[in-house]
Amino acid sequence: MTSLVNASDQEILQRVEDALNGIRPYLEADGGNVRVVELSKELVLRLEFVGNCGNCPMSSMTFKAGVEEAIRKSVPEIKGVEVINLVVVG
Repeated sequence: MTSLVNASDQEILQRVEDALNGIRPYLEADGGNVRVVELSKELVLRLEFVGNCGNCPMSSMTFKAGVEEAIRKSVPEIKGVEVINLVVVG
């Protein structure tokens, strides 16, 4: 995870982790998880799916319907959410 510049960043990241903790049991049930890679100065959050989620063809749906929604609901300051290893099916 990137170095934090100030306490505000730490507070935002804690709220992101709290939001992710609400959906982690579902990811873990399928042998996966998600981790925070970076919070940019522009408040773009970069995540990585790990375990089974890292190569699952359903990861894009999991991201949109679960992870991104949970983060945007809990941390509206976040301007964007990206997954660095999102599996795109098509």
